[in-house]
Amino acid sequence: MSHTDPPLSFASTMVREDLTARQIFERVKANPARARFGFGDRLAIVNVDFQQAYTRPDLFPNTAYVSDPDQIAHVNAISAMARSHGMPVIWTRVCYKPDGGDAGVWGTRTNTPDSLQNIKFGSDRHAFDPRADIRCEIDLVFDKRMPSAFFETPLKSYLTFHKVDTVVVTGGSTSGCVRATAVESLSHGYRTIVAEECVADKHESYHFANLTDLQLKYADVVGVAEVKAWFEARHAR
Repeated sequence: MSHTDPPLSFASTMVREDLTARQIFERVKANPARARFGFGDRLAIVNVDFQQAYTRPDLFPNTAYVSDPDQIAHVNAISAMARSHGMPVIWTRVCYKPDGGDAGVWGTRTNTPDSLQNIKFGSDRHAFDPRADIRCEIDLVFDKRMPSAFFETPLKSYLTFHKVDTVVVTGGSTSGCVRATAVESLSHGYRTIVAEECVADKHESYHFANLTDLQLKYADVVGVAEVKAWFEARHAR
């Protein structure tokens, strides 16, 4: 381009439409032409942050959320199916040391009793929801400090040892730690599945907007029935 040519200028091409985030997700989900990553041969169930700070609105109404009332029952069911096939089940939760210093810059925006960095080890907010069927003698259970279940945790090496090629992500929040875990899962080369009824968020707009983005770019967003059907098909072999 010559120095005399006018600078290029384009009008905005951003799509604007009067649809809710849920409606957009349903449209994307209904597209039969959308290619999928699919399931591989060995999967792991990665259950992100089923701790009371995020699952118990009766105890922590400012931070907890429920999208599907049967979320934890669904998670327990597919986790049991994974164990029965000798496949890994992983549970994560977030907590920080007494001064919150290991929350890093993520913990600097607010400082209230409900703030992230004030989830202390051993506190009620750190405790797993008692409805979660965690088998500590079998499952991998660990604390994390950042959104992704992969960041500075033993998860990647654990999946490598167990020859996992597919990661099923559950938990919350859809727009936060679930999304971060799914993106990093794909980045590590795993087929990544998000079980729709098994993830939750505070607001349906965030929830469905992020499910849309995950479906379009980083994961297969499928019904929990499809995850169960995959296990059942393996059992029938």
